[in-house]
Amino acid sequence: MFVVTADQKASRSRGDAVPELLDAVSHWAQRQGGDPFVRPLARTVGDEVQGVLADPDHVVALSLLLQRLGGWSVGIGAGPVHEPLAATAAESSGEAFVRARDAVERARGRSVPVPLAVEGADEAAAADAEALLQLLATLVRRRSEAGWEVVDLLEEVETQRDVAERLGVTAQAVSQRLDAALWHEELRLHPLAARLLTEAEGAS
Repeated sequence: MFVVTADQKASRSRGDAVPELLDAVSHWAQRQGGDPFVRPLARTVGDEVQGVLADPDHVVALSLLLQRLGGWSVGIGAGPVHEPLAATAAESSGEAFVRARDAVERARGRSVPVPLAVEGADEAAAADAEALLQLLATLVRRRSEAGWEVVDLLEEVETQRDVAERLGVTAQAVSQRLDAALWHEELRLHPLAARLLTEAEGAS
């Protein structure tokens, strides 16, 4: 099981961004073809949110969404939880929750290059998952608005030609934007990140 904990950075100067975050995550969840959460992402205390997921692919996508939004320190805990889970993540417990707490504490510090950390039952796999997710997070955080425009549209239409027609540009221009956004490279790394998270979980 995977526990994702996110803590808002500089909340005193930015104001409470939790409602905006939960709204963005809700829209993301609706596009997944089913509820990706075992326990929904929700405010725990103050400006912190926490959720529980079972699918590592969803963990990868959610963690990168949080990095795209910016202003959040993200901790991922991989491992067993106490079954049955309580009604909310905040009321639940288990090793994955402890590891998520340790991870978000590290993500808040200066020991990581981007505010994202992973702790797992398999420490080596967790370290590898963290390194790869930090690389993907850096890519996501540096992607231009033009790059995001075509990436987002590809979730709504079937082909790059459809994107070009929607934007009123050439298919070549769309291809160039995707190349600059390193979109294909990112997608190819998602399964590897998910596999490392599964190994970090200690699952067979």
